[in-house]
Amino acid sequence: MAYTDVNYRDVEPAAGAMHFLRDPLECEHVGVTVVDCEPGWTGKEHDHRERDHEEVYLLMEGEATVTVDNDAVHMEPGDAIRIPPDATRQIRNGDVESTLVLAGAP
Repeated sequence: MAYTDVNYRDVEPAAGAMHFLRDPLECEHVGVTVVDCEPGWTGKEHDHRERDHEEVYLLMEGEATVTVDNDAVHMEPGDAIRIPPDATRQIRNGDVESTLVLAGAP
């Protein structure tokens, strides 16, 4: 088969919101995660320095704030942000349900 497909809703979420698709899609280089956030959900602060992964966060619906190296970036639907590997990042959801798509690769 030349492709792999999966519905993110069929992937058990980690941390109550994060559907990691890299393994189910058998990706070799890119990671893809769908984050379905309940109001007030907060992700873990982290970076990808050791793996040298940059990431792009795209807010599909709702509202969220992504803190990048202590700078709060408010996001509205359609907004995207690129985050370099060595920057710390943390998602904080707003007062409504939100969906983000995260993509990362070296």
